[in-house]
Amino acid sequence: MAKKKTWKEMPPAARAGVVAVGIAQVSLMLAAQRDISRRPAELINGPKAAWRLAALINFIGPMGYFVFGRKKPAEAG
Repeated sequence: MAKKKTWKEMPPAARAGVVAVGIAQVSLMLAAQRDISRRPAELINGPKAAWRLAALINFIGPMGYFVFGRKKPAEAG
């Protein structure tokens, strides 16, 4: 089995990739949390608290919220 590389052993391109993915993940999570805070509960499928917790799960949670958690304008009215 290959030994895991430490941060210092990683090439600069790999480090930049890790930082970029981290920034994207945090940005997506913050966008989902902000949307959950600002959107009325009747425009969200399910309880807000459940979506808040789900949005903390890497990329899957926020993407799940944006795809499945928000009601479409036609469904809301």
